[in-house]
Amino acid sequence: MHYLLRTLLNLVMSRRRSPLSLWDTSVVRFRTLPMDVDIAVHMNNGVYFTMFDLGRFDLLVRAGAFEKTRSNGWTPVVAAETISFRKSLNLGKAYELHTRILGSDERAVYFEQRMVADGEIYARGYVCTRMTSANGPVPVEDLLALAEPAEEGRNAVPEWLLEWREKTALPSTRRPAPNVWDAPGERVGR
Repeated sequence: MHYLLRTLLNLVMSRRRSPLSLWDTSVVRFRTLPMDVDIAVHMNNGVYFTMFDLGRFDLLVRAGAFEKTRSNGWTPVVAAETISFRKSLNLGKAYELHTRILGSDERAVYFEQRMVADGEIYARGYVCTRMTSANGPVPVEDLLALAEPAEEGRNAVPEWLLEWREKTALPSTRRPAPNVWDAPGERVGR
């Protein structure tokens, strides 16, 4: 529940920040709160992804795309994400969340997000996202049409990230995905 409230507060605050293009980098300042930390008193690894959500929302709101996607009945979903950690964000540590769109392929939009403190990258993540509607996935072209045409595709998705997404993707929801482990005879404890 506390992250829902934090998300709503962030959406309100994003409307008060300066406007951006979809291709700009959003920077939002935060501090590691008691609800963010684990038993090691640093930000829990799962919280990074939750904070990344706030960064993506901030960019969409400030670029004017959030209201347009909501009025179209579109909902953002994460298809894949990966993160690398360099330093811990300890309790009370001030940091900035940097978010930018790298680009897209025919199915998804790719973001790079960084946790930055004292001018250094503490963690960096890549997030592959889609928009869905009651009719199914929203074509990427429809989402990118919300950007200024002259700026479309300004950033490039690295080839390794496209390969990573392809190699780690689960089957489509229209195909079966049985829970079978690769190792034959492996027991599953219950």
